[in-house]
This record gives sequence, C-alpha cells and structure tokens, in this order.
Amino acid sequence: MKKLRWVIGGLVAIVALAMLFRGPISTSLMRRFAARAMSADPIAELPDGIHVVLCGAGSPLPDPARSGPCVGIVAGGKLFVVDVGSGASRNMQRMGLPTGQLAAVFLTHFHSDHIDGLGELSLQRWVGGTHAEPLRLIGPSGVDEVAAGFERAYRIDSTYRVAHHGEAIAPPGGFGFDPRPFQSPAPDTGLIVWDQDGLVVTAFRVDHDPVEPAVGYRFDYAGRSVVISGDTKKSPVIERIAKGADLLVHEALAPHLVEIITEAAVQAGRSARAKITRDIVDYHTSPVEAAQTAEAAGVGHLLFYHIVPPLLLPGMEAAFVQGVSDAYSGDFTVGTDGTRVSLPGASDAIEVSGG
Repeated sequence: MKKLRWVIGGLVAIVALAMLFRGPISTSLMRRFAARAMSADPIAELPDGIHVVLCGAGSPLPDPARSGPCVGIVAGGKLFVVDVGSGASRNMQRMGLPTGQLAAVFLTHFHSDHIDGLGELSLQRWVGGTHAEPLRLIGPSGVDEVAAGFERAYRIDSTYRVAHHGEAIAPPGGFGFDPRPFQSPAPDTGLIVWDQDGLVVTAFRVDHDPVEPAVGYRFDYAGRSVVISGDTKKSPVIERIAKGADLLVHEALAPHLVEIITEAAVQAGRSARAKITRDIVDYHTSPVEAAQTAEAAGVGHLLFYHIVPPLLLPGMEAAFVQGVSDAYSGDFTVGTDGTRVSLPGASDAIEVSGG
C-alpha cells in the first residue's frame, strides 16, 4: 500500500511538472514539428504509381468528417486535384499534399460545392510555390467563365500579396488561372485532356441533368488506373470507361436516408427543403447502383465519396451501404476526409488507409 502511494504521488508530481512547464514543452515540440514539416517532401517519398487522397468526401450538407468534394491524385511525382470543394486547401495541407506543388485542377462540373474552394487553393498554390505561371484549370466549356469570376473576386487580395511579400515570392504572373476548356465528349466516347510524362487523363460525359456539361475522369499511369465519377446518375458510360480499372471513386446518395430528411421537412412545414431533398435523388447514384457499376466493370476497389446524407449517427454507415455487398463482390470503402488509396506501379496491390 505504501509503495502504491509512492507511485501515485510520483505520477501526480510528473503531471504537476508537465502542467507547470507545458508552455516550454509545447514550444520545443513545435520547433521539432515545424522543422520536420519544412524539410519533408511527401510526394517525393511516395513510390511510383497512382496515389489517391480524398481531400473532401462530402457534399453541401455539413458533415464533420467530410468536407466539400475534392480528390487529390499523385502520379509521376506530380499533384493534381479533381474538384475543389470548401475546405479542400486546408485539408490538403493537413494531409501532406503540398498545395505549392499543384500541377493542375480538373473540374467535373460547376455546381458551387465543387468549385467554392478554388480561390483559396489558387492563392496557396501561387504564393506557396512562388509560381510565375497561373494555375492550369481544366474543365468542360464554361471553365473560363468560372476562372474569370474567381480572378475578379481575388484580384484586390492578390495586390496585397505582391506588395507585402515582393515579386520574388508572389510573382504577379502567377496569380489566377490558365483555363483550358474542352467540349463535352460524345455520350459514348472519352476525350483525352492530359497526356504528359506517362500520365493520361480521359474525360467522359455523365448524366447530371439538368446540369450540363458534367464529366468524370479516368487517370492512367504506370499500368494503374483510377476512375472518378463526378456527380451523376447511374451511367453505362462509367461502366464502360471503368472496365478493368483498379479503383472507382464514385459518388453516392442513399435515397432511403434522404427520404427521412424529406419526411421531417414535411412534418415541420418546410416545403422548400422538402422539395430540394426530393429533387436531389433523381440526379445522383445510390450506393447499390454504384456497386452494380463497379461489379459490371470489374474494378478492383470501390471508394464512395460525395456522401449524401451526412453519416452523423452510429450505425448510419451500415444503413448507407445496405445491399452493397450483394451487388459488388469486391472490397469497398466509405470515404472520409483523408482516406488514401495507393496503387503502386508494376503491381496489382491496392492499399487503403487513412480517414
């Protein structure tokens, strides 16, 4: 008993000292972490292949585990992003995706939740990488209008950056975007929109009516392949484009869960909210439908993103994927911010982590 009292007393003393010196301790730790962060090159440390990170796995509905839609792709030592929802830039930095090294952004369509993080990301990339050339922004027709709008909104801010940091750090020519619009592909064909250093990116048309244009993308590099659906109804085009792909990153909305929200809105007399939640069901894909597409295409892994509704309560994820295992014989993951899938080159390995 006496020995126990000594142990407890020692622990109390240690805790008291830690509390007393927590400022110096935290400062020392900060120095260590800052030095490590500044010297790290997380992209160079990755093996050759394709690496996918969900920098946003959610939708416009608030979800603490899922920000606005954003898919980070590392291939051939270069960083790309598909869509830039709110919170994307900060998530990327937290996840070790250096925004200053961003090579290009691909947009699937122009719904606000897929573009509202563009302004912040472009500034972080510009000043964080001292770029003298604007950020390449690739998307279907209309992407130049989106680029012009963000440039106008952030123009005044850009002058502050140049004045404060100087042109060596914030070269004026690096502000803004270099928009590269392409015509929406024919319904049953793909269109190559990037072909450099072994990476081929193919755009394909999806059905998100009345949103037009709307596309998805397939990334091929080092014998590995990733398909990103964008927002869409269940589509035979995705099934064809994703044939044999290693990874299908597919949006998913669970109608039976959204219906609960609709019923609650009706009961509360919120007719406008009920109309919206009824409407969104008809231009998205259910988890089971996405699973059916993955099975028909024979993909190696299915990753759900753009999750609707938010999965806020225990057990909701199980309800969300109800029936998925019956429709798809492969492995699947319900994405959260930070979910990672690595596809090493010259391999058939599919490594899922994070989230």
